[in-house]
Amino acid sequence: MKKGKLIIFSAPSGSGKSTIINYLLTQMDCFEFSISATSRAPRGTEVHGKEYYFLTPDEFRAKIANDEFLEYEEVYEDKFYGTLKSEVERISENGKVPIFDVDVVGGMNIKKFYGDRAMSVFIQPPSIEELRRRLESRGTDAPDVIQSRLDKAEYELGFASKFDKIVVNDDLDTAKAETLRIVRQFLEE
Repeated sequence: MKKGKLIIFSAPSGSGKSTIINYLLTQMDCFEFSISATSRAPRGTEVHGKEYYFLTPDEFRAKIANDEFLEYEEVYEDKFYGTLKSEVERISENGKVPIFDVDVVGGMNIKKFYGDRAMSVFIQPPSIEELRRRLESRGTDAPDVIQSRLDKAEYELGFASKFDKIVVNDDLDTAKAETLRIVRQFLEE
């Protein structure tokens, strides 16, 4: 396995991306999940440095000004999310392969920054209708939130072809196996 490689995952909400990433983390001990930074407050039992690096909006802006992010986005006013360069360095120095769970624009930006050292994987639902069914079956979101997620998903699906690999998750076990295969192949190149 070549040192310095990275794996980037992007997908519409409800595509199974988090489930597939968690599966990979249990199958290969070379991975470490890249923790994102955010300027939102911790929720529930979230801990700084575990779920996110929690920063104030001013701290986040200072890091932007110092070019400390690979990618970032201001999702809502003063609500930033991003990937710190120092997080990638920390993981790589520990001899691990960073795995990223980012939106499509963030994924493309990380890929552009690292080039061939990174493999970008887009987890695609079989259809918008199936995505709607999955989101509704979760029972966690109001109908207007689900519609907003579906609208965003249609936008995100337009970026799939810009990723190195596309895994269609119409059967979770098959998608897990295919993802594991393509990740192993990339790490052995």
